[in-house]
Amino acid sequence: MASTLAPPALRWDGARLHVLDQTRLPAHEEVLVLEGAEETARAIERLAVRGAPLIGVAAAFGLAMEVAREPSLGALERAAERLAGCRPTARNLAWAVERVRAAAVAAGPPGLGAAARAAAEQIQREDEAASAALAAHGAALLDAALPKRPVTLLTHCNSGCLAASGRGTGLGVIAALAECRPLRVLACEARPLLQGARLTIWELARLGMEHALVVDAAAPGLIRTGQVDAVVTGFDRVAANGDVANKVGTYGLALAAGAARVPFMAAGPSSSLDGSLAAGDAIEIEERGADEVRSAAGALLTLPGTPVRNPAFDVTPAALVWALVTERGVAQPVDAASVAAIA
Repeated sequence: MASTLAPPALRWDGARLHVLDQTRLPAHEEVLVLEGAEETARAIERLAVRGAPLIGVAAAFGLAMEVAREPSLGALERAAERLAGCRPTARNLAWAVERVRAAAVAAGPPGLGAAARAAAEQIQREDEAASAALAAHGAALLDAALPKRPVTLLTHCNSGCLAASGRGTGLGVIAALAECRPLRVLACEARPLLQGARLTIWELARLGMEHALVVDAAAPGLIRTGQVDAVVTGFDRVAANGDVANKVGTYGLALAAGAARVPFMAAGPSSSLDGSLAAGDAIEIEERGADEVRSAAGALLTLPGTPVRNPAFDVTPAALVWALVTERGVAQPVDAASVAAIA
């Protein structure tokens, strides 16, 4: 499997955070240098940094940088509140901010900066290790379950190295499986911001993996007609019962996969599992701005001022999830007990 080197999605130099601006891909590989909580928050909000695990890592460093600049409990709390509120659906964001905040508070005023930095660096190391472990778990399960021939896997949005440390989540599983057997990837475009068309295709090209881009609306039909062997996605938050929140459009793919008896796998770090929420209906779904839907690449797609609904995520019931994978193992069948075992 060939690979073309590219700037890492996120790099910490010990004082500043360097992030690949994902809003500029695939045309431009532009690196932003972030120096505090506000800059990091804005980068997360406008999706320059995205993907549930990666925004958690970025927010952790954003808080650490702010405390290094102003080592006080007041600055810590203000920055933590700003960062935790950036995007509500992905659990990793608030989880990572709280972990850094708690470490800094425990250290006390003399050690705020050092404790915050150490916590952020630990979160990044753990996320990279989680990517490697969950990719191995997911690939082994698929390899055993799928026909012993070249297979076609469908994925949605972007869940590779642009969404997490290391090789990623859902796309990381696919990349690990590609090391074991020949396969082809169908990537959904992921309207309205086209993270699949812009980002997943960019990653697949650099990995040297056979792939094709699929219009979102075409994917369920391809599943129904037997042209997809499995659907593999990431996830942003999972409720205690195994209901999965992921990029909007995931639910329709899971419905189609269930009807066609095609495996639907969701993969991500255990930090995305939220045992405080009994079921998926309790997950807050982020509603983004109308202009993301009204236009694309600067061109207006509809009448100015058209009312818009723009939920960024949807929830797939646990009953439609063939397997849920984290770095701690596999939940199958997916229910409260099996999810707790990999949390």
